[in-house]
Parts: sequence; structure tokens; C-alpha cells
Amino acid sequence: MSFIAAERIKLTSTRSPWWCAAVGVAATIGVASVSMITGDETGFTGVASTQLGYGLGMAVVMVMATLAVTTEYSVGMIRTTFLAGPKRTGALLAKTFVVAIGAGLIGLLAAFGSWALGLILMPDADLALHGSAEWRQVGGVGLVYLVSAVFAVAVGILVRHTAGAVSLVLTWALMLEQLLALIPGFKSLAEWLPFEAAKQFLLAGQTSEGTQPWVAMAYFAAVGGALLAAAIAVAKRRDA
Repeated sequence: MSFIAAERIKLTSTRSPWWCAAVGVAATIGVASVSMITGDETGFTGVASTQLGYGLGMAVVMVMATLAVTTEYSVGMIRTTFLAGPKRTGALLAKTFVVAIGAGLIGLLAAFGSWALGLILMPDADLALHGSAEWRQVGGVGLVYLVSAVFAVAVGILVRHTAGAVSLVLTWALMLEQLLALIPGFKSLAEWLPFEAAKQFLLAGQTSEGTQPWVAMAYFAAVGGALLAAAIAVAKRRDA
């Protein structure tokens, strides 16, 4: 618990996480509002149409999560952290837990903010949360942001340098998987890409037939957990 308390203080006592949280919420709601106002032919209807900005907000949250790790490496504070927890696993897991919970809360705020704005901008649309599918499409954004933060923390631990880690997570989340899915030979593998799985979790029933949303979420979380485990193993073997 002491590790968690320390990481909470680290995260909330600097300005960058607060700015990232504000920008993440604003970006998510902003992109969704533009889509709802212009009435773009996105192929999404109902509640799903209010969550089209989740990707941009997710990218901002991943930057926040990456900075939570790489900043400590850049200023040398990570040595103090590892002195407090010589085995390193507890300290890194605590950091991941605090950052991921923060990211999840940002996702929930952004998602329900987008949905509430949709009630105003699209009064004639059926945006009621009738059942589990609609609740998943809105509340699931928080879960996706949470797991995305785990990915970002893992990349930060592995790369350690801010510019490289941020570039990698943004390229991966926003570009790489979409580009791979366009290559004919990789189309059949697209469903195994982690962020594509996250998309299927949120938009199952809108993007394809027969998608099992919670299976997709479990796969997304499993890949994130495996990457974090690998990152911690590497961190334990090398100098701070």
C-alpha cells in the first residue's frame, strides 16, 4: 500500500497528468461532437455514434502513462524508487495500477461526457442505455483506456526515453495496426492485433457480425499483461 500511496502522490503532484487528463477528455468529446454535428457517414448508429472520439483521447492517455515512467528515468528518480523496492516488481506494479486507474477514470468521464452531449446534439436519436451492449459501448471506454495505459507503462519501462517511448505508443495505437490491416496478406490477422481487439470490444455489433466483445477485451488485456510482465522482467535485469 505504501508503494501505491507514493505513486499516487507522484502522479497527482505534477501538472502534466492533469493537463493530459483535461486534453484527453476534451479530445474525446470534441471529436465525437464534430462527428455528431456534421452527420458524417460513419456507419455507426445509436449509442456507438457518440463514442467515435475515443481513439484520440486514448492516445493522449497513453502519452500520460508513458510520461509517468520515462520522466522518472530522465531525472533519475527511478533510482530512489528502486531503492525503496529493491525487487522492483512491487514498485512497478504499483505505478502501473495507479496510472491505469487514473486512465480508466478519464475514459469514463470522457465517454459519459460524449454520450451526454449526444443527447443534446442528436435529440431524435435513440441514445438510451437499454441494455448491456449500450452500457459496454459507453462504460467500456474506461476499461479500454485502463488497459491502454498498461501498454504505455510497459513501453515506457522498456524504452525509458520519453521521445522514443511516446513515438512508439502513438504510432502503434494510431497508425501501425490500421496500416497492417490494409495489407492484403495481413487482413486475416487484423483481429489478433490488440488495439483492433479493443475496437471490436467497444463497437461489436456495429463493425462486424459474430464478434464476441468480452473475448476481444480479454485478449486485449492478456496482451497488455504479457507486455507488462516482459517489461518488469527486463527492468529487474538491467541497471536503473
